[in-house]
This record gives sequence, structure tokens and C-alpha cells, in this order.
Amino acid sequence: MFRRTVTVVVALLTVLAGLPAVAQARPGPPPGLSWGDCPDDLPDVPPDPRVRCAPLRLPVDWARPDGPTFTLVVARRAARVAEQRVGTLVFGPGGPGDSGVERIRRGDRFSDELLDRFDLVSFDPRTVARSAAPVCTPDPELRRPPVVLTGQADFDATVAYNRALWNRCRPTSPVFGHADTLSTVHDLEALRRALGERRLTFHGSSYGTLLGQQYAERYPDRVRAVVLEGVFDHSLDVRSFVRTQAAALQDAFDEFVTWCDSSPGCVLHGRDVRAVWAAVLARADNDGYAPRTAFDVTAVALGMLAGPRFPQLAEAIRDMAAGMPPPEVKLPVAVAVFCADWPATVRDHHEYAALLRAARAVAPDVRYGAGLLAVHTCLGWQSPVRNPPHELRVRTRTPLLLLNARHDPRTGYAWATNVARQLGRHGRLVTYEGSGHGTYLRNACTVAVVDRYLVDLTLPAADARCPAG
Repeated sequence: MFRRTVTVVVALLTVLAGLPAVAQARPGPPPGLSWGDCPDDLPDVPPDPRVRCAPLRLPVDWARPDGPTFTLVVARRAARVAEQRVGTLVFGPGGPGDSGVERIRRGDRFSDELLDRFDLVSFDPRTVARSAAPVCTPDPELRRPPVVLTGQADFDATVAYNRALWNRCRPTSPVFGHADTLSTVHDLEALRRALGERRLTFHGSSYGTLLGQQYAERYPDRVRAVVLEGVFDHSLDVRSFVRTQAAALQDAFDEFVTWCDSSPGCVLHGRDVRAVWAAVLARADNDGYAPRTAFDVTAVALGMLAGPRFPQLAEAIRDMAAGMPPPEVKLPVAVAVFCADWPATVRDHHEYAALLRAARAVAPDVRYGAGLLAVHTCLGWQSPVRNPPHELRVRTRTPLLLLNARHDPRTGYAWATNVARQLGRHGRLVTYEGSGHGTYLRNACTVAVVDRYLVDLTLPAADARCPAG
């Protein structure tokens, strides 16, 4: 879920008294799509005649639909079996910062049935890849602060560093200040109309589930079917966000320890895994891996548990215990998207330290979780944010389908159950009983649940579950 190319994450509990001005945008005539060759920028993906790309000109600010525009880049993979075609399925990429265009061109995110029966469409959201991505270079005069801040000086330096970075990004992208998910909701509605679809069939992954949730909230009569895979909860305040992210990572780490204790194939089998891990963190605390830090160590767990890649994580812990530095893990986040959706309202290091304590209380082994990086990324962002968190108010004819792993280190199961509670009878949660982030293609059960819903609009039974593996 994260990319620092200019992207980030966090949240403040704010109940919307009404939709902001952006939601009042005039629809206007539907823009057209002129399909042609896709950019030749994925050398490992051979050309495919079924895959075409198109530019879609949209308003920078939906509150000013006749104002400046930008180009949203869209990709489409034609259905393989035309006589069985159901319609168009739009995929909402995660991150924030993932490229939907790349997902469509690779075609590896979908089952054979979906490839056969839907035109598959996605896009690079605002500020991502080919859709007005900013060019961001840090200010060479400023030192990049550590992720874990140890005092007020670190806190102040982070705010100054972030604001200097954003000031260098902003002039290079027309949508840097209009990249919130609610703006992308209106982009998605314009795309639906441009595609000629009467109602939207949508599959959102991870952060893309927020797009699906907010589309269903804003345009309930335009929804045919919405899948939310790896569910993001946009109703949390900062403390709850950080605490639940840390708890999710701890839960996934506990599953890893259980696996290692019971699996002879684990290279740490027979050892006290938690003790080995604690020794690695202690070495990092004492600068034993300098310049890498204890947060870099936990990032290894966060990255590998998302797979999940249990054997590889065990090997990485073994190597770090032997003195090797932690492998570098990139946790990218589209800053302009995430910071506009989630307010990092932390006023000083005193409040920041309270967040650290809250995280560690629920995650004694892994300490932080991804929420701490989100706070760090968005410190200093202007307030109020454009798309403040709130509880969902969805009233769709077809309930939304939620799919989440029981042990997901990034979008924890508690988020999925909380969003399901907000949706009530307008949502249906399916639990994958295993680990990892991203569950659709895990096994025949998870594939069948999603495909039957998208193709036939068949809802699974209440409290449906899919086995691990």
C-alpha cells in the first residue's frame, strides 16, 4: 500500500456534514475515448493486440468543470470470448500509487473467466505514473529525517522537509493539489460514461477499495457491482489508524512465528523466533546496522508478510541475526493522494510519542506498523484535508462484496469488519482464513466468490469463509 515517489497516508475522525463543493460538479457531455497503442514503457511486457490505451481529458478541479484540464491515461484489455461478454469491469489500483494501466497490460490480476467475459479497464489515478505524475526532488539543503522521530527537533525537521518537498513537487503536476480520492471518484464516473456503461462494475484492491466505497456512496444508482479486496477503513482518527495498523502487523507476525515453530522447512525452526527477532531489533537500536534503523528491520517484516513469504522472512531474520544489514524495502505511497485523504494532525513530538506508545502497546514484537510511515509522510500537510475521513453512508441496490484475509499486515481484518458494519445490509464480507495482503487469486474459493458476484451478481452466504491455502 505505500510509495514515497510523492505519496503518503493518515486519518482524522471527521464526520461530513455534507459533501464538499467538488461533489456538486455539473456532469456535462460524456468525454470520448480514442483507443490506440499503449506507451512503449514496459519492456518486459510484449505487445498484445487486445490491449489498447486512451487519454481522457478531465477537469483538474471538479468544482470548476470548465477550468483547466489534465490527461488521465486509461488502458483496456478486450474480452477474449466476445459472445460471452458481460460488459466492462473497471479495476481500481491500490497503493496509493499503483498503476492501473500496468495491471491491465500485464493481465495477471484476473482469472481466466474474467479475462474471457469482461473488457478489463483501469487507469493511472491522478499524480500516478502517466497521469500527471509530479517530478519531486528533495531539497538538497535539507537532511532527510528518520522515520522514527526521537524529539521535537526531529519533528520540526520532518515538517520542514515535507513542506519543502511538496513545494518542489506542486509546480510539476497540475493535479498535485487535487489528487484526493473524492476527486478520483468523479474521474471514475466520467470514465464510466465515456465507456458507455449504464452502471459500473468495479473491483478495487487495497487503497482502491476507498475509491469503490466513495463511488458507491456518491453514485449509488450507478452501481452494478463493487468488489472491495483488502479493505481500507476511512473512518479512523490518527490514533486508531496507527494502532490498528500496528495490531495488524503484529497479528501477521504471530502467524509467521506459529508457522516457523511448526515447520521444519523454516530456517529458524527449533529456535526461539521472537528472541532472535528481538535481538535483531536491539542491534538496530544500537546502530548495529547503521545507517539502517529498527524501522528498516520492521519494514522487512511488513514487506514479506504481505506475500506472505514466510520462508524468505525467516531467512532474512537469520541473516540479520548473523550481522547482515536488513534488505532495503520500498514502501511507496502517493503523497498527494494519501495526505489529501488522511489528516496527520499531530501537533508536536509529545503527541507523536503518544502514537508510538499506542502502537507498541498492541504490537510488542513489531512496534510500528505502516501507520507510523503514514504519519511521517503527511506531517505538515495543510488542514483541513480535501477528503476528510467519515463513516460510510452507502445505499446501493446490490450489496458491495468485501474480501479480506484474516491475517493481513496492511489492511487488517479489523478494518474489513468495521467497514462491513458501516455498510450494514449494503455490504457482504467474505473472510479468507489465511495470511497476506490481496486475496482474490489465493485459491478456487476466493476466485469463485468474486467471479460469481461480478458475472452473475450472486452474493455469497452471510459470514462466508474461504480456507487458507
